[in-house]
Amino acid sequence: MRVLDTGYVVTAIGVLEVAGDDQAIASVKFTDQVSDVSVTNRVVRTCMRQLQEYFSGKRKRFSVPLAPHGTAFQQAVWKELLRVSYGKTSTYGAVAKAIGRPRAARAVGGATGRNPIAVVIPCHRVVGADGKLTGYAGGLDRKSWLLEREGSPRRPSPPLR
Repeated sequence: MRVLDTGYVVTAIGVLEVAGDDQAIASVKFTDQVSDVSVTNRVVRTCMRQLQEYFSGKRKRFSVPLAPHGTAFQQAVWKELLRVSYGKTSTYGAVAKAIGRPRAARAVGGATGRNPIAVVIPCHRVVGADGKLTGYAGGLDRKSWLLEREGSPRRPSPPLR
């Protein structure tokens, strides 16, 4: 069984709990609880530093290894979300099309909602086809804040491919 190290990053929109092992990050999620811990894991410390840089406006891309747990379909969706650049948005339909499942926009929405690595895997960059903000596990206020921070348009950017 994997032993995960956990650390916390306080941001303008809440506390993020970062968990991972010495190989990769397994989760980044918003939490109401903070533990005073000393993080010794290099990968978790690096992710925490990169998140701090992102929230201070100094970072646009993350470069930590990721190991989200999910189905093959979820993995495909999350991999595609990594292709949505800082300052851009996409739609559930465009992501579905990009992974070869053009009729699976609702399923893409479900997979996006189960993204275990918030912010780093940028599910906040996916909006409705009409540009409206739709579900976000961290809450629509946080999604809106993240998009505004990135200068992302409410209208989806051109297709990923």
